Amino acid sequence: MPTLYVARGACSFAAHLLVHELQLPIAVQVVPLRTPDSPIHAVNPLGRVPAVQFEDGSLLTENSAILPWLADQRPDSTLFAAPGTLERAQIQSWLGYLNSELHVGAFRPLNRPERYSADNSHHAAIRAQALQQLHATLRPIDEALRGRDYLVGARFTLADAYLGVFLHWLGRLPSEAFADLAQLARVREAWLARPSVQAALAAEAAH
Repeated sequence: MPTLYVARGACSFAAHLLVHELQLPIAVQVVPLRTPDSPIHAVNPLGRVPAVQFEDGSLLTENSAILPWLADQRPDSTLFAAPGTLERAQIQSWLGYLNSELHVGAFRPLNRPERYSADNSHHAAIRAQALQQLHATLRPIDEALRGRDYLVGARFTLADAYLGVFLHWLGRLPSEAFADLAQLARVREAWLARPSVQAALAAEAAH
């Protein structure tokens, strides 16, 4: 049985909720991050989650690869789309945007300003700029959801599963900074109400 390694509150939550959503026979191990003794270092040389380790020792990393792989384990699922279809490419396009522009481009400098300057006196300015970038990155997503519940088609897909993780992170930030993004607030509440999200949240809270 493959093992999915996740960390509480990390971006790996998207993969974790999909294991519940798809009822996959995959073990989930919650590990700490950024600690030298974390088991993740023996699995992923980069020390990051998510990571899937297979029984033969093979390793799969990065949400952009893991989320499609998980969905493909249930080819009858509506979370993805058939190979070669525009819909599948659109879902992958959103995964790319969320991964690069939202996570790395906005949340990373906000959460880890030390990656951008070793001078602590610069961190407040980095975070302030990142907060503006975060709002700018979220605005087109909010527009895309105007009058609809999902990013692609008329159903919940991998793109929505991944987006929900970052909308959940907004709860850590001043709510007034995103008060104008009404569509995202609506979608966030629907995402939080999904049984798979609740199950994954409960599993991570236990660690």
